[in-house]
Amino acid sequence: MDRVDVDGLGIAFRRAGTGPALLLLHGAFSDHREWNRQWDAFTAEYTTVAWDAPGCGESDNLPDEPFGLDRWADTLAGFLQALGVDQPHVLGLSLGSVLALGLYDRHPHCARSLVLASAYAGWAGSLSPAEVQQRIRQTLRDLERPPEDVARDFVATLFPPDAPPALVDEQILMITQARPQTTRALIRDLGPVDLRPALHRISVPTLLLYGDADVRAPLPVAAALHTAIPGSQLVRLPQLGHCGHLQAPKRWNDAVLTFLRQQN
Repeated sequence: MDRVDVDGLGIAFRRAGTGPALLLLHGAFSDHREWNRQWDAFTAEYTTVAWDAPGCGESDNLPDEPFGLDRWADTLAGFLQALGVDQPHVLGLSLGSVLALGLYDRHPHCARSLVLASAYAGWAGSLSPAEVQQRIRQTLRDLERPPEDVARDFVATLFPPDAPPALVDEQILMITQARPQTTRALIRDLGPVDLRPALHRISVPTLLLYGDADVRAPLPVAAALHTAIPGSQLVRLPQLGHCGHLQAPKRWNDAVLTFLRQQN
């Protein structure tokens, strides 16, 4: 892993490959390891960069003060500038999709295209107020529970029930390594985010990629983003859950690469 300083934050990242730039933004309770099953396929055609978001993986902790979406977007833009990466394709998964949308809204020149996988326009922008409050309350309660119990419950929402045990165990390990202070900060600063007003301003090619068995970002969420983002492509992958990139990586990778090659 390499590291770069962005406004006093040490950010770890992995970079490999040649060709057009591709930035990978992982989901919550995760880090660059999220993309292990994508790495070879993507780096064969793209200069691929996967960061550890602040507070995740090998990056520094988030600061104690509020770190809202604007600051996340500015940090991402600063990260790209520090690496000398100009106008990458930006792929965000789940929470990473919220960061990708925030980056585009604040720094639209930073993205050549968007791939929004298992995506939200923020929880408040894609879910009912009751569902948002339920998720926030549950996440805060989970911080008081044994991490492995929480991880097992959370993983059950990421994959269908027949997911391979080895895949489940791999995700449980990563989730149990997540930092509680990062989880609190994400709930505080990003839980109320509603990006719906920004969606109609998107003017770069955009792929929306969802599993049709996703219980965390179900198909009505996908349909709403597809309607709101001009010219977006919506691809639904049968029998895949929220983490389809892990469950069926070849199918998932092929969908992403088909879209990216159209932009070259």
